[in-house]
Amino acid sequence: MLAYGVNVLKELDKKRIKKVMTSRTEIIDYCKNNKIKYEKVDNHLLNKLTKENHQGVIIDVYEYDYYSLGDASGNFIVALDHLEDPHNFGAIIRTCAAVGVNSIIIPKDRSVKVTDIVMKTSVGTINYVKIIMVNNLLDAINKLKKQGYFIYSADMHGENYRTIDYSGKRVLVIGNEGKGISKIVKDNSDFLISIPINKNVESLNASVAAGILIYQMENADE
Repeated sequence: MLAYGVNVLKELDKKRIKKVMTSRTEIIDYCKNNKIKYEKVDNHLLNKLTKENHQGVIIDVYEYDYYSLGDASGNFIVALDHLEDPHNFGAIIRTCAAVGVNSIIIPKDRSVKVTDIVMKTSVGTINYVKIIMVNNLLDAINKLKKQGYFIYSADMHGENYRTIDYSGKRVLVIGNEGKGISKIVKDNSDFLISIPINKNVESLNASVAAGILIYQMENADE
């Protein structure tokens, strides 16, 4: 898998890097100092490898090694109910890393995976968050409920998120960009929460909504 960008390179776990291809002298020096295999190339080749803004750096990395549900940790976990947009996924990872949420659960099927775009959007912060892949999201949620977690699902018809008590162990579920939270997950949630918005706006972007709710729920421990 290819990743790209200066900040991504510097945040990545060095053990995950196969080789760096770069046109920049300072990146070559960085690779030498960190004992990272590199190849000096021109931007013409880099432009052939990706249409994204690579900043003169493309990193060949090992495929992401997903965690299992047993690896989930902390009082606050985020779950994504068949999210599809890699930019949203990357932004949510970055927000989780920023506030100290270290576990994100995604279903195996019909869901965004860790890709080059996700790594770029997360700006390398994926190293600080465990991406947990499960066969069935509902089963995972029910297992967490048995461990004492309360399930809070984001839904436009839910209660105002500011009025909810988030104390204790909790899971925030963010739904698909178009369909939202699936009915079966809603039916198995402890709370449906929503962000009030003006009537002339249909909905918030998934990663924006997630950011607002994550910060609100993280502060519950303070």
